[in-house]
Amino acid sequence: MSVKDENSANSEDLFLKIGLDVKTASQTISNHKLTSNLTTIIHEAGVSNGCDRTTGNLLYSVASRFPEAALVHRSAFIKYIISSKIKFPAQVDAAFDFLENIGSEDFNLSEFEEACGVGVEVSVEDIEKTVSEIFEENKITILEKRYRINEGKLLGDVRKKLPWADTRIVKKVIGEKMYELLGEKTAADNEKPPKEKEKKKKPVKVENKKTTMEAAPEPSEEEINPYSIFPKPEQNIRVHTEVSFSDSSVLRCSNTKELLDKHLKVTGGNVYTRFPPEPNGYLHIGHAKAMFVDFGLAKERGGCCYLRFDDTNPEAEKREYITHIEDIVNWMGWEPFKITYTSDYFQELYDLAVELIRRGHAYVDHQTGEEIKEYREKKINSPWRDRPIEESLKLFDEMKRGNIEEGKATLRMKQDMQNDNCNMYDLIAYRIKFTPHPHAGDKWCIYPSYDYAHCIVDSLENITHSLCTLEFETRRASYYWLLHSLGLYMPHVWEYSRLNITNTVMSKRKLNHIVTNNHVDGWDDPRLLTLAGLRRRGVTPTAINAFIRGIGITRSDGSMINMSRLEHHIREELNKTAPRTMVVLDPLKVVITNFETDKVIELDAKKWPDASSDDHSSLYKVPFSRVVYIEQDDFRMKYSSDYHRLALGKTVMLRYAFPIKCTHVVLADDNETVVEIHAKYDLEKKIKPKGVVHWVAEPAPGKEPLKVEIRLFDKLFNSENPAELENWLDDINTNSRVVVSNAFAVPTLKEAVLGDRFQFERKGYFAVDKDSTPEKLVFNRTVTLKDSYVKAGK
Repeated sequence: MSVKDENSANSEDLFLKIGLDVKTASQTISNHKLTSNLTTIIHEAGVSNGCDRTTGNLLYSVASRFPEAALVHRSAFIKYIISSKIKFPAQVDAAFDFLENIGSEDFNLSEFEEACGVGVEVSVEDIEKTVSEIFEENKITILEKRYRINEGKLLGDVRKKLPWADTRIVKKVIGEKMYELLGEKTAADNEKPPKEKEKKKKPVKVENKKTTMEAAPEPSEEEINPYSIFPKPEQNIRVHTEVSFSDSSVLRCSNTKELLDKHLKVTGGNVYTRFPPEPNGYLHIGHAKAMFVDFGLAKERGGCCYLRFDDTNPEAEKREYITHIEDIVNWMGWEPFKITYTSDYFQELYDLAVELIRRGHAYVDHQTGEEIKEYREKKINSPWRDRPIEESLKLFDEMKRGNIEEGKATLRMKQDMQNDNCNMYDLIAYRIKFTPHPHAGDKWCIYPSYDYAHCIVDSLENITHSLCTLEFETRRASYYWLLHSLGLYMPHVWEYSRLNITNTVMSKRKLNHIVTNNHVDGWDDPRLLTLAGLRRRGVTPTAINAFIRGIGITRSDGSMINMSRLEHHIREELNKTAPRTMVVLDPLKVVITNFETDKVIELDAKKWPDASSDDHSSLYKVPFSRVVYIEQDDFRMKYSSDYHRLALGKTVMLRYAFPIKCTHVVLADDNETVVEIHAKYDLEKKIKPKGVVHWVAEPAPGKEPLKVEIRLFDKLFNSENPAELENWLDDINTNSRVVVSNAFAVPTLKEAVLGDRFQFERKGYFAVDKDSTPEKLVFNRTVTLKDSYVKAGK
């Protein structure tokens, strides 16, 4: 049996001893936080050898529902349960309501006891008398409905008059009273009441024949303002979290009034957040969510957000990544309060590490990486864990001076190697690396770990809300343990769900692999959901932020967002901002035989479909001549009733121009491939065909239209969740990029520059690519026109 399985078995046995049923005990051990809470409470209550079921159930309520803001009062509340001063669920509910309002503040015991019925004894006689009164009030209904009456309502009526009565006794008395009044149950009492059939009402005729829409539900406060869930800085005196130790002790982490007052004096009571990326790769759309949370909260509350580079690993960090991150943050529309680096605080971090050793909370260790891993798995202390403080101080100084070889020593935090949380297994605070630092230079040869530096720099920068994704939730214990051990101010920590999107990978390791191994064309390949790739594809930051706001800031983890939802927001934005134009991707030549050979006329085409016809700024000019080009798939040899484009002998409308009728088809030598179409146009537009197609004409007789390159992108991976596949690289979609080298465009597109976005009518939204040259423009398809997200019903 593994250590994990053994722990689970021990926990389940403990929960069964306090009277939980097997199902509840089994479900509890699958929830790490609830297991830790309940285990701590059982030991704190002194009932690890068992207790009666009623007490056990009340303790379970404490573990699962006790107000987080009032955790400082939990120990006192447990004593009320063990002493049977609080013995009913109704009392527990009332106590929780009281404590939720009080939070971590001191309170009057008399008021608390009065609020939850401590010392109030409700006799059986009182219950019987009250039940008789309730029955008298409802006698007619009871006699009519007999045993089919809602007994829950009767129970509720009694509870209103006697809130601290024992519910089991109340139920028993109600049952006895029912029998006294009605006698034995009859066969009719056991029958289900017949459902009343509602008469079908004839639908009301609506004169305008429009479907009546149901009123949309009122949006929640969180939907209106996703930042409403976060507390105010001055509320940061409440217990943040509990750290349970293997010796059954509990650390309840909260700021002292002195620490909070000092913090508020520096910040002026404003919100301070930070966006802390590691400069070891390009940012992806998951980072866009982090920016929305960190910068967005600060902006909404009128506060400040740092852009802090978490640069504790000099081997993986590059100036290229730092420059990219600053650029992308700016492109996404966020303005940092300050740009800082964890390395800016290397001296303070070192000084605090020395202080941590002095306080007996850290030691220099000589175990290898493999030995550390093995000892953690077995929950065994390092042989150097209890070395003298002076010895660790001397060795740590030797590490700093470069007198110890790389890999021969680390500084570890003295936490709890027997803890249920592996992130309390004496995490490494410092390691030796003889590598120059991109920002700090060659001053240091020891570097702090993320687990050591992150929380301390949060505190040094007076961060009010330290926000991160849920995979860091189990590190919260270590975060608060370290700040508490050093007596530092503690930010409010909150975790939200990681952003997962279908048909892509979001792991930096996987992204780095497919980039460095040339599966894609760099970090800004438009098929990637890196922010550089999305920008190159033509996606706007407005669309990305609208998408993030739409999915919300929640803690529901594991959900996979379909790519179509992101595409929906991209379309909504580009529909408003991308002017229309015409490009033919797969040209088929059409000769208009009744149009003069040397004639070219200019027609008005619309950039914006909803603009009025007299708004000249919404129009652009397109040439119309004897030779035009349409899409190959806009023509068929044979016509069918469901086909409304061009066919032999049939008519179609050229958008913004004239109807044309196909009169002749020129075939290649294989007698199948269509090479050219001959048609006649209707100058007076007498015919009104159903079908409309886009087109591009020769700008001058015998001169080809403007040639452009079009790149069509599809999902990079075939599977919705390629990251879970063992051979995930085999899932790459080999058709995810198709290049159309010789598309034809209207002349006005020649003026397009990098950053311009367009809707190519009937084809989708496109953006100018950086590979464009004066000789040939290159366009990336951002997204198609078809919106599967809306059709699926959002």
